[in-house]
Amino acid sequence: MISTAVWGTGNVGRAAIRAVEAHPALELTGVLVHNPGKVGRDAGELSGLDYRVGVAASDDIEAMLAAAPQAIVYAASGDIRPDDALADIVRAIRAGAVVVTPALYALYDPRNAPAEVRDPVLAAIEEGGGSLFVSGVDPGWGNDVLPLLVSGLGGTVDVLRCQEIFDYATYDQPDSVRYLVGMGQPMDYQPPMLAATVPTMVWGGQIRLMARALGVELDEIRETLDRRALDTTITTASMGDFEAGTQGAVRFEVQGIVAGVPRIVIEHVTRIHASCAPDWPAPADGDGAHRVIIEGRPRIEVTIEATDEGGNRAAGGNATAVGRLVSAIDWLVDAEPGLYDALDIPLRPAVGKLGRKNP
Repeated sequence: MISTAVWGTGNVGRAAIRAVEAHPALELTGVLVHNPGKVGRDAGELSGLDYRVGVAASDDIEAMLAAAPQAIVYAASGDIRPDDALADIVRAIRAGAVVVTPALYALYDPRNAPAEVRDPVLAAIEEGGGSLFVSGVDPGWGNDVLPLLVSGLGGTVDVLRCQEIFDYATYDQPDSVRYLVGMGQPMDYQPPMLAATVPTMVWGGQIRLMARALGVELDEIRETLDRRALDTTITTASMGDFEAGTQGAVRFEVQGIVAGVPRIVIEHVTRIHASCAPDWPAPADGDGAHRVIIEGRPRIEVTIEATDEGGNRAAGGNATAVGRLVSAIDWLVDAEPGLYDALDIPLRPAVGKLGRKNP
């Protein structure tokens, strides 16, 4: 059994604990928390399992690393604390652990990551013998391994399009929804996530990964952006009111240009309510979906709708991201120390999981 710790117990960490518990090759040996109110609580309680796991949460980073877990799922957010997340991850790799995380956008495509992010990781790998794999859902499997797999079913491929279409009223991160993405803000507010070049910083690595896998050269990466205001004030269950006239929907594209034409496209359609921008793409039903469209012959469209934690689509997306990461741990433990990307690590069947219940 591979001793595995989960660092963080928020939206991603809860799913990570459940995924580690369900994996036949992994043993949960540690849970690290930041909130003092979670210290000492059992991992089963923190993750929504209906039984006690027998692992108490701790806020002692030194003690967790001193226990030398073979693997760490780093589930703490990197959205608004990328430098701190990088420092934590480097520390864990230097301690010899295999680390999997969705937290560092720059390392979804390690070959083109900025030196100030990549070099500390490579130095830690050299020193401690650990490894790192960064992935998520979008960015992540929704715009790397899934579209590449589907593209192989086509006779001709004209455009490969990846879409995330979500109602962010279901997303349990109010600061990210209101301030990073700008929902409910005046239309002259500049959301950090939508500032010029930021979408390319986050999703450009996925464009480059797909181009590399498809054997094409990119001319450049372009961005498009459209924003819509709410016609009426709406009230959400978890985040309160969003006023009429404020931002209610966002649509942007990150486009990989090949021979002057957008051929590899990552598109996001994000709303705070279904009534805003009704002419934009929408999920077939429910609050959100990930979709891959291969324009060519034949035209292929695949839609993924995942639910978890009482039917929540955002929680379902988090759980699939975690599934990709946790399923890579035993592969990484057997591999040489290194900095890996989605093209290195195969997406494998759920060996040993079919019909298996949590202990």
